[in-house]
Amino acid sequence: MDLNSIKVELKNMIIEECEKDHITPEEIKDDVELFSEESGLELDSLDALQISIGLQNRYGIRITDPKEFRRHVTTIEKLAQFIVERHG
Repeated sequence: MDLNSIKVELKNMIIEECEKDHITPEEIKDDVELFSEESGLELDSLDALQISIGLQNRYGIRITDPKEFRRHVTTIEKLAQFIVERHG
């Protein structure tokens, strides 16, 4: 799996799953905390659930532990690396 392709997929997934049509994938920076004001996404706990469901549906990755979620779903870069590691 190509890391850059995964990053683009993740950005599109987050926009779609969290209904953030006001932002484009190009506006989401790879190294900015997703759940910060700087990201421009305005994500909340419901969005975290939507992202979790999206990860399960698209990549077969299930993250049920909130601590594990916060550890891996930080930035696009870290999340993409996590997916690559999981898929070998």
